[in-house]
Amino acid sequence: MRDDILKNLQKEIYDRCQKETNKFGMGCYYHIVAVVKNAEILASKYKADKEIVMIAAWLHDIASITDYSLYELHHIHGAQMAYSILKEYNYDDKKITLVQKCIQNHRGSVNLGKSTLEELCVADADAISHVDNIPSLLYLAYVQKGMGIEEGQRFVRDKLIRSFQKLSIQSKKYYQNKFEKAIEVLNGES
Repeated sequence: MRDDILKNLQKEIYDRCQKETNKFGMGCYYHIVAVVKNAEILASKYKADKEIVMIAAWLHDIASITDYSLYELHHIHGAQMAYSILKEYNYDDKKITLVQKCIQNHRGSVNLGKSTLEELCVADADAISHVDNIPSLLYLAYVQKGMGIEEGQRFVRDKLIRSFQKLSIQSKKYYQNKFEKAIEVLNGES
């Protein structure tokens, strides 16, 4: 495992998230950290290449946090940016291609096929990360969007439901309990 790359990517993503040009604010950094954490868990669970999965998880939203105008196609631009970044580390070309595929196919809102376990891990980790980031979603709803309590609650709950529905069947089973508990909290049931 190339710990040097992972450590440097974490610092680079943190630094980019702190810049004023990052329209998503630091909430995006916490989202990415949750994606990395869940990607590592899923890579172990599905016996995928953990190094590929974790590098792709760190880089999956790099285009969005670097330049908001790239957001709509951030999966494509991010894969291109990943190539340049990983070449600087003399990372293996075949592995770079695998990382790029993970980034290109991570978006649940864009129906792209996932041909490898690594792609599945990154896409599912991205979707489930929202359950780990309820405070950021509440901040988005109440502070950034100026929603009222019920509207914000509904916004966050609907986001979690949409994210959960994007998961693969295997990951839905794995994360079912965590998802249900989050919904219970949002509904004031626990």
